[in-house]
Amino acid sequence: MKIGLYFGSFNPIHIGHLAIANYMIEFSDLEQIWFVVTPQSPDKKQASLLPDYQRYELVYRAIEDFQYFRVSNIEFTLPKPSYTIDSLVHIGEKFPEHTFSLIMGADNLVTINKWKNAEIILKDYNIYVYPRPHIIIEEYLNYSTIKIVEAPLMEISSSFIREAIKKGKNLKAFVPLKTWNYIEEMNFYK
Repeated sequence: MKIGLYFGSFNPIHIGHLAIANYMIEFSDLEQIWFVVTPQSPDKKQASLLPDYQRYELVYRAIEDFQYFRVSNIEFTLPKPSYTIDSLVHIGEKFPEHTFSLIMGADNLVTINKWKNAEIILKDYNIYVYPRPHIIIEEYLNYSTIKIVEAPLMEISSSFIREAIKKGKNLKAFVPLKTWNYIEEMNFYK
């Protein structure tokens, strides 16, 4: 099975994440999307994140009604901070019957050369890239593994949602309903 790995802190997951994943299922050759909840990426401060399993629960609630989506906590057991190459190798060893690809925004692609073992990722893994506003990625188009997906532009961000909730705004339409209800119930981001 061809599986797209959508890594992220998902702090919180929002409708932009779901729209992109849905687009990938419908308009690419990927057969399943796994939302891989990242405990700590090397470029994010731990203090700004909800605890791992609460973010896992936010994603679980957001995707539980989607047939081709899964949530994964596989990075929770790996050393921190999480490096994509280590996770890819671990996932490939754990599930050798599947073919794994990365899903990322163009904003992540333009910084990939700073990632651990970036050349191995670019050589050995298909990368499905969705557009981000004002991001130019021409220098990476010579890699046969890069697949540009003309998904709709999404300008929603988790940081915008967190800040708005902190200010008392109701962003119920920006977050899947079951996730929003959990955020409200637990008083997250207030």
